[in-house]
Amino acid sequence: MASEEAANPGAQPAAPAAPAVRKKSRKKGKKPKAEEDAQERGDEAAGWAAEIEGLTRAGRWALALGDTREAVGCFRKALLLSGGATSPWVRRVCAFNLGAAYVETGKPKKGLEFLLQSQPSEGESGEHSGDLYFNIGAAHEGLRDFPKALEHFGKAAGHDCAAQAGSRAGTRVQMGCCYLGMREPARAARCFLDAARTYAAAASPEAAAVALSRASGSMLQSRRFRAAEITGVLAQCRSLCESIPDPALRGKLYNDIGLSYSQLHIFSLAAESFEQALALCGGEPDRRREAALLQNLGAAHNALHSFGTALGWHRRAAALHSTLGNRRAQGQCFSNLAYACSRLGSHEAAAENYLHALQAFRDSGKGRRR
Repeated sequence: MASEEAANPGAQPAAPAAPAVRKKSRKKGKKPKAEEDAQERGDEAAGWAAEIEGLTRAGRWALALGDTREAVGCFRKALLLSGGATSPWVRRVCAFNLGAAYVETGKPKKGLEFLLQSQPSEGESGEHSGDLYFNIGAAHEGLRDFPKALEHFGKAAGHDCAAQAGSRAGTRVQMGCCYLGMREPARAARCFLDAARTYAAAASPEAAAVALSRASGSMLQSRRFRAAEITGVLAQCRSLCESIPDPALRGKLYNDIGLSYSQLHIFSLAAESFEQALALCGGEPDRRREAALLQNLGAAHNALHSFGTALGWHRRAAALHSTLGNRRAQGQCFSNLAYACSRLGSHEAAAENYLHALQAFRDSGKGRRR
């Protein structure tokens, strides 16, 4: 994610510094041939360095704009040019940039190939080893080789000790994703909780809230945590949501919180969270999320036995799912509506809605025999 998730938060590509070129004092008369050749080589190296730096900056800018294809093209050209550079360090930086970009574009195998080329030789400075280990870990994660990914994320964490809190927390999030891939949700939950604490200490409420949301989901999945522990994490997450300016992220988090409360059978808080998420839906892109929230609200009120209130949510959800062409989801809404009607004593309406549900399931293929 991952980020659902985190996108893969690879290290920012670095711009190599131009190799130093010594200036020679001009003398009157014709220069010796060797001196002229040296001057030409120096001018050529300076030109390469300037072009490499320009391509690297263009690649970084393209990544910032989300144009990963353009970024890969820039970094690939820079790497090809670096073949003529005298400094092996410049070539390694260019290989790192291209490898990290490939990982970010979802091509971990290709990315790993270039990242391994960027490793420093024995005895050389490992100044940016944390970034390198992180990206190698991300490549292995993309290849679903989670043990190797964890090994490299662990090395990155060792180099992150003196780095910014965001880097340390990001590494812990990636480790949590690996543990989920290995079906170890309890260990994943602890990684997400650790990341959330680090993000909160660094005054990053959005990242902290996302980490807490992922932690609560992992805690529920593991079944090793008490309900009180999980509700405590959800309460922290809800509290942080109030300070998040992005309505789309806030709405997604409220929906996830509501789903977690539903799994804990705390339907009053689930309904409250779903309503908070619904209030943040706006415009055509959110129509599917809005339909899901309406459906969730109806189900939550059914569970609370507030069937009169549930009717309105069920009807709105069924209508919106119909508009969106989601027949299977519409069938679920009709089924929930029929149940609410039956509990209110409206048996004729209940029968009618059960028939609507049956037809919707048949239309979507769910009711067919194999």
